[in-house]
Amino acid sequence: MDKLRFGRHRKIMPFEPGSVEALREASRDKAAALNQHVLGYGAIAEAEWAAAGIAAPDLPAMRQYRLERIRTELKRRGHAGALLYDPVNIRYATDSTNMQPWVAHNPTRHCFVAAEGPVVLFDYFSCEHLSDHAGVVDEVRPAVSWMYLYSGELTDRKVRRWAAGIAELVAEHGGGNRRIAIDHINAEGVEELARRGITVGNGEAVMENARLIKSPDEILAMRRAIVACEAAMGEMQAALKPGISENELWAELHRGNIARGGEWIETRLLSSGPRTNPWFQECSSRIVEDGDLVAFDTDLIGPYGFCADLSRTWLCGNGRPSNEQRDLFRISADQIAHNTDLMRPGISFRDLVERSAVPPGDCFPTRYGVLYHGVGLADEYPTLPHASDWTDDTPDGVLEPGMVLCVESYIGRLGGHEGVKIEDQILITETGNEKLSAYPLDERLLGG
Repeated sequence: MDKLRFGRHRKIMPFEPGSVEALREASRDKAAALNQHVLGYGAIAEAEWAAAGIAAPDLPAMRQYRLERIRTELKRRGHAGALLYDPVNIRYATDSTNMQPWVAHNPTRHCFVAAEGPVVLFDYFSCEHLSDHAGVVDEVRPAVSWMYLYSGELTDRKVRRWAAGIAELVAEHGGGNRRIAIDHINAEGVEELARRGITVGNGEAVMENARLIKSPDEILAMRRAIVACEAAMGEMQAALKPGISENELWAELHRGNIARGGEWIETRLLSSGPRTNPWFQECSSRIVEDGDLVAFDTDLIGPYGFCADLSRTWLCGNGRPSNEQRDLFRISADQIAHNTDLMRPGISFRDLVERSAVPPGDCFPTRYGVLYHGVGLADEYPTLPHASDWTDDTPDGVLEPGMVLCVESYIGRLGGHEGVKIEDQILITETGNEKLSAYPLDERLLGG
């Protein structure tokens, strides 16, 4: 009888106590070489980017640019370093990922960026290999997670152990400055750091301002993410036929994003027919019918971790739209066109919203919550409301070259049957703006 075979791979090195570290290093090197960010995005995405004529970003240059932005902002605000828990901020600082949606609500991964000193990533157990590709992480340490899931009623003990590690870094690399910025933290952590003489400032302010101005390489990466998103949108539109459910249709966008190396989608904003008014219905099992409007917002985190935040409204079936559907669509398309034309460097946030087109009276009560918002690795600062919603605690500012914003419109009559959602992604240039999104509007709804 043939010997039992347990696979075609044989162990090439016998396990001996003295070989543990060598095996560990070999394992890490192997895993690092097979990291998704090293392997790249695959033939489908690369072919589409080549067809679109979009060059590959210089990732080492992009990573250094981001660290310089963070450190400049830390120094400007008088911080010795930043302690980051938001996985999007960790991605910005290290260009590494690890179970992004999971760690967003399970704080098991964090990163310390010294204003003058190293980048230290505290990663999940046995995940050292996940940042080796980036070239900007100086050290990886095991994270001490003190969420209740892990620490129960002994949280105070784990907080002390966690804070000891942070205090060590601040003492070693802070140059006597014991003020740090943290983006997300529970009260126990702030109290324990204070007990050790460390003052906590607003890390969100640091990171949102660092992320505000995109480098040319970041814009290339964003262009590629948008091309991938729009290719997936095309596949979704091809699947739009009477009889498909909203959930089945929405799954096409997810499939297309993942197939091109994208990462996740932040919302479920797709609705059809009567569910398009009011806006903000999450997609459902409803069957899309012939003649329905179908509206959606991609909220897609694609290749390179960049957000492609686009909205379109389509007519299902081969028929002609109703006069009401065309009217709603034309109002929305005209609002987008007018408001995009206003976007240029030097205009203040307040002036921009004061001059922006708004929905007509019978559509104004159901308006979208904002006219514009920043976008990068996700939705970002600033968020600009309608002029009528501007309050004394709404921050003003100025559009600058290198900023990217989405321009939003939702048009649906109060108490009406359907509504229209359109959104485009716009780069502020030295002389005006450039529309990065290119997916065409539905010609039938435009009246073409």
